[in-house]
Amino acid sequence: MIRVAIIGATGYTASESLAILLRHKEVKVTYLTALPEECGPIAAIFPSLRGRIDLPVEPLDLDKAVDRADVVLCCLPHKVSMGMVPKLLGAGLKVVDFSADYRLRDVRVYESFYKVPHTDPENLKRAAFGLPELFRPTIVGKDLVANPGCYPTCAALGLAPLVREGLIRLDKIVVNMVSGVSGAGRRANLTFHFPEMNENYFAYSVGTHRHMPEIEQILSDVAGRPVTVLFQPHVAPFTRGMMGSIYADPIRPIQQKELDDLYAETYRNEPFVRLPGGPPTISAIAGTNFCDVWATTAKGKVIVFSALDNLVKGAAGQAVQNMNILFGLDESLGLL
Repeated sequence: MIRVAIIGATGYTASESLAILLRHKEVKVTYLTALPEECGPIAAIFPSLRGRIDLPVEPLDLDKAVDRADVVLCCLPHKVSMGMVPKLLGAGLKVVDFSADYRLRDVRVYESFYKVPHTDPENLKRAAFGLPELFRPTIVGKDLVANPGCYPTCAALGLAPLVREGLIRLDKIVVNMVSGVSGAGRRANLTFHFPEMNENYFAYSVGTHRHMPEIEQILSDVAGRPVTVLFQPHVAPFTRGMMGSIYADPIRPIQQKELDDLYAETYRNEPFVRLPGGPPTISAIAGTNFCDVWATTAKGKVIVFSALDNLVKGAAGQAVQNMNILFGLDESLGLL
């Protein structure tokens, strides 16, 4: 039985992780931590967990984590995580990190977009990028996995087949996405307060979103040469899920059958990528670890639609998928 600790256990991604882990037959959640002012019975913090788990959320004690766990799901914010991960690794624990602190290989890019010095470049070098459908072999045998962002996962799974086969221009890609409000996290924020958000829809981080270099890094790795992306996110008044409408210029005319065959072959053995044969919907992926993808053409463009649940395939579900790989388990254990 694999023993799992969650650090930062009072956020949405931690709650989602717990819901998944409680139906996982090969693991046991043994330790939950948060800031002292956030501690208490986990079932009081998340009432949906009543009768399912009775662990308290405690202030972090590294000795307790080492004694009680084999792997840590680190649900700490960006900039905070890199202060904790070296201690966890040094104590011999495996770590799946939810923050962006170990995703971007170039420290200068990280510091440019996150506006703080990177304090753990040594462990940055050893981290595996945890997008299994594209980089599974690099995850096996590692002790630190950088869990990808939700937008990059959604964009990369939509674009990877086209980029890998060199079917589109790599300097003319536009990724337009909309996410539910849970992507902003659980802390109170006036922008996402119900009266501000209800019946509203808006773009944010115009041309500067922190996930843009992550998308470019993934796609450049897949293509084997540089890829540039214009990424524009939006937020809409639903709780979970995201949808991408992605536009690219083909290097030659492409027929629908060629696109269908390409995506079918690329994801033939991937349990969590579905090909619905038409534009996906948010409701179809909500609460699941699936990413639904469909590619087509219109007016000389290739258009890709990609949808996933930002809390599951975009965070907690993907983390459990990565944890399963780390321990040599069936990748789909615990996941819907």
